[in-house]
Amino acid sequence: MVQLSLPKNSRVGKGRHYAAPKGARKVKTFKIYRYDPEGTENPRWDTYDVDVEACGPMLLDVLIHIKNGVDPTLTFRRSCREGVCGSCAMNIGGRNTLACTRGWEEVDGKEITISPLPSMPVVKDLVPDLTMFYAQYASIEPWLHTETPEPQKEWRQAPEDRAKLDGLYECILCACCTTSCPSYWWNGERYLGPATLLQSYRWLIDSRDEATGERLDALEDPFKLYRCHTIMNCAQVCPKGLNPAKAIAEVKKMLAERVV
Repeated sequence: MVQLSLPKNSRVGKGRHYAAPKGARKVKTFKIYRYDPEGTENPRWDTYDVDVEACGPMLLDVLIHIKNGVDPTLTFRRSCREGVCGSCAMNIGGRNTLACTRGWEEVDGKEITISPLPSMPVVKDLVPDLTMFYAQYASIEPWLHTETPEPQKEWRQAPEDRAKLDGLYECILCACCTTSCPSYWWNGERYLGPATLLQSYRWLIDSRDEATGERLDALEDPFKLYRCHTIMNCAQVCPKGLNPAKAIAEVKKMLAERVV
């Protein structure tokens, strides 16, 4: 029987333990993934016992508390703190989400694990490399394509046509859905993934856009679109409550109707 094992330098080991300060009355344990690709050490899990009464209610508050007062070497990405920018997307308790909108009390278990988004290369600690993700998003040309002469004021749109964009335009490109998709894990270099395909549908049904045929031509590919098997992980983890799987199904429907 063939025995398969991970390379030695990819095995995640046990890291350092940071105890809670003396006198802490309410302590929660956080197990955080640590890795520096430029260093010589293997990835590791560092454990932090945090006095949660000394920080805010969100996981991002906990991370900021650890960095400011416990371990300044901890690296993560964050910005708006309001669930708008998507910068602090990470895997918390086994689920992709935003650290700024996820409360530590919402995560079950005595110990809360925090790791970077899965399937992406790690820049450092909790920061994933989203270069390919953004390149795929750029490949769909996410802007209005028109042939009609530009109006003097604005492109007008009927309320019913504008309503079709609800559930699509709210995407903040946090990559929670894309990195939770098994099809993307195996075919990430060729499959566009849930977030990019949801954004594609957003432009396909925009009544002001005049490049529907060209956009569909670009998506009619065995891998770009059809690697989606409707597993629904994307809809389950979206922090904005969107449904990328439904948008992908609608794109497939548009292609099928065009062929007929």
